[in-house]
Amino acid sequence: MKEFNTRSLVRKNILELQPYLSFRDLHEFNNPVFLDANENASGELNRYPDSTQKKLKQKLAALKGVSADQIAVGNGSDELIDLIIKVFCEPKEDSILMMNPSFAMYGFYASVNGNNVLLLDLDENFEINKDEFLKTANDKQPKVFFLCSPNNPTGNSVEDIEFYIQNFNGIVVVDEAYIEFSDQKSCIGLLEKYSNLIVLQTFSKAWGMAGARVGAAYSSAEIIALINTVKAPYNVNSLSLNKIGEAIDQKDLAEKNIKKTLAEMSWLNHELECLEVVKKIYPSDANFFLVEFEDAEKVYAKLLENEILTSKRSPKIPGCIRINAGSREENILLIETLKNII
Repeated sequence: MKEFNTRSLVRKNILELQPYLSFRDLHEFNNPVFLDANENASGELNRYPDSTQKKLKQKLAALKGVSADQIAVGNGSDELIDLIIKVFCEPKEDSILMMNPSFAMYGFYASVNGNNVLLLDLDENFEINKDEFLKTANDKQPKVFFLCSPNNPTGNSVEDIEFYIQNFNGIVVVDEAYIEFSDQKSCIGLLEKYSNLIVLQTFSKAWGMAGARVGAAYSSAEIIALINTVKAPYNVNSLSLNKIGEAIDQKDLAEKNIKKTLAEMSWLNHELECLEVVKKIYPSDANFFLVEFEDAEKVYAKLLENEILTSKRSPKIPGCIRINAGSREENILLIETLKNII
C-alpha cells in the first residue's frame, strides 16, 4: 500500500472544523417522539432524511465489497467533486489537475473555490502524455488530479491508471461515471493499495436514475470522514435515498438495461459507419460516441431542427459531436435524419 500523510494535504481550517451531527441519526430509538428539529408533525415528507445515509451505505458496502465508513453519498457526483476540492484545496493558493478535454465540472468547481486549473492536453488518440503529466505534477504541485475513466466526452478509458496514482503527490480522483458500460475493472479494488485514491461513481448513467441525483465516493475511512465533515447535513433527500435503495435491491433490472444500452451502441456504431457525413467514430467504453463529421455545424443544426439534441464539442474538438445511445426508436430517428443531410 502506498502510504500517504493525508492530513498534510487537508486545509487547516477543515482539520479544525467540527461536522454537523444529527443526534437522532447517531442513536437508535424504538418509538421516538421527534420534537427536536422544528419539523411539522403532519405531512408525507415531514421528517428530515437520515443525514448519515446509513441504509444506503450498508447496501452500497455489500454491493461494492467495502466497508460503510469508506463511502460518502452526494447529491450527484457533482457535489462530491465540489466537496473534495473544498477539503484539500486552499482558495487562491492550490491548483487541480485535469485532462483536456474532460468533464468540465472539475474545472468549474475549482474556479468557484478560487483554485487554479491545470490542463493536461490529450494526444490525437485522447491519451495522456506521461512525460507531460510528470513534469506538470512535479513542477506545479497540484493538490488534486481528476481522472475521468471512461472519459467524457471522448469515451475512452485511461490506460495504465496505476501509473498516475503512484506518481502523484496528492489526491487522485478517478471518476467512473461510465464504468458499468466498460470492460475495465473499477479502481475501487485499488483502495487498499493507495491511500491517496478516491473513486467516484454515480446512479445517473447505467442505473438510469439521473433524476434522483445521487453519487457515491469510495476512499479510505479517513478521507470519507473529511468529506462528511464539510457536506451539508441533509444533502440527499428521502425520496432519492429510497429510490436508489430500491434500485440496488433490483440490480438485475439495471444489468438488463446495461446490456440493452450496449446492444444499441453496437447497432448505432454500425449504422453511423455507413453514413457519408461521418468521418470518424472514436472507440467508446461508455454509452456515447464522439463522432467526427464532414460538417459538424451543419449536422448539429439539422439535428436540432428536428428536435434531436446532441452535444456539440466542436470547435474544442474539431468537427466532433457527442451522441449517446437512446432507445431503438430514437436511434432510428437519428440515423434517418443524418441520412437526409446533403
